[in-house]
Amino acid sequence: MNMETAGVIAPAAPKTLEAMRLPIVMMRDILLKTMFRQNLEHVSAIARTICLPVPVTQELIDLARDQKLVEATGTLHATSSSEMGYQLSDAGKARAQDALAQSEYYGAMPVPLEVYAQQVERQSVRNIQITRQQLTQAMGHLILPDDLLDNLGPAVGAGRSILMYGPPGNGKSSISNGIRDALGDRIYVPRAIAYSGQVITVYDPIVHAAAESAEDDPTSLRRTTRFDTRYVLCDRPTVVTGGELTLDMLDLVYNPTARTYQAPLQLKSTGGIFIVDDLGRQEDPPQALINRWIVPLEEKKDILALQSGEKFEVPFDTLVIFSTNFHPNKIFDQAALRRIFYKIKIDGPTQSDYLKIFAMVAKKRKMPLSEPALVHLLKKKYPTIDNVYANYQPIFLVDQMAAICDFEGLPYQMTPELIDRAWSNMFVHDEDIVR
Repeated sequence: MNMETAGVIAPAAPKTLEAMRLPIVMMRDILLKTMFRQNLEHVSAIARTICLPVPVTQELIDLARDQKLVEATGTLHATSSSEMGYQLSDAGKARAQDALAQSEYYGAMPVPLEVYAQQVERQSVRNIQITRQQLTQAMGHLILPDDLLDNLGPAVGAGRSILMYGPPGNGKSSISNGIRDALGDRIYVPRAIAYSGQVITVYDPIVHAAAESAEDDPTSLRRTTRFDTRYVLCDRPTVVTGGELTLDMLDLVYNPTARTYQAPLQLKSTGGIFIVDDLGRQEDPPQALINRWIVPLEEKKDILALQSGEKFEVPFDTLVIFSTNFHPNKIFDQAALRRIFYKIKIDGPTQSDYLKIFAMVAKKRKMPLSEPALVHLLKKKYPTIDNVYANYQPIFLVDQMAAICDFEGLPYQMTPELIDRAWSNMFVHDEDIVR
């Protein structure tokens, strides 16, 4: 019976080989390669490794036995439950080695691409209903302008692309992370998907935070699973890239030695968030990066290519957040901007919000506030930069003063003199360096 997590319908475990909707030869070869590489003998262990129910695994083993590739060893090495043992025949070992020469992939059976696409639809990021309370709670640690949530809420709830722009140091990255935290629920991520006889690994423990195993009793021959264990139950994924992002990172990653494929970043982020931070700092121009996203953003599908050159469609179900310190008109043409559904400017804080941030940071760092020091900061220092406030500045200044106090052996304190010393490190003045 299907299980649900926060409204997401779980993929049901297949009950027969036919229900797998994979080529029989592919499934048989993955079984042989797995038994060969991991020296597995018992159905329960094989079933756990290839992520299939025991009856389906037994059906696959019986098929391989009929082809003289697997043979029973009887109960000579039986488990306590007198489980039958199996091993590869000489022909099975030869076939496993031939299959490994074609592809080193073994282990979990892949999910057919078309089956995965159906699961993506069931757990779409566009199905999430984000309330003001959820967004406020996820960003409770941030001091934000009153109207920001008014703009962010509908954007996140729609699951459409968002461009956040504005001067640096004002929390665009923190806001992106707050959006991620607001999503809250879990989805099912395939360990691997199959297309045209090729296996593409998707689940990545670096990207995907797995929930606890849902197996009822992994040691029992009669074990049941509440969902198809070819998937991993995970928090909605978040992929964050910055200046290191290049266009080729959005293509399938092919390992020529193992002859296997790995999903690109945006496919790993399916059902979650893809954050492109510091847009404009990448080696590729921003317009080129946006052009790469145009089809996925508009048509909810992406186009990838195999080594053979064959192109195919995969679901694109990702909330894409672009964050930049540049004005959008300077890095995009209007056609590209039209395709980004929400454009939200993130300005620096007002003086009132700046002081709230300063007080919050000082309390966290156990730095006592000083009215004379704050007056000095606001009346003497900020006029030199036209009273332009940024969210990062309180953290910078308080940390600088704390470091000075630590070095001088002083109790934490805030004085005009310490403000001056901290301020001097926040900016670099234009000057000619004599060489």
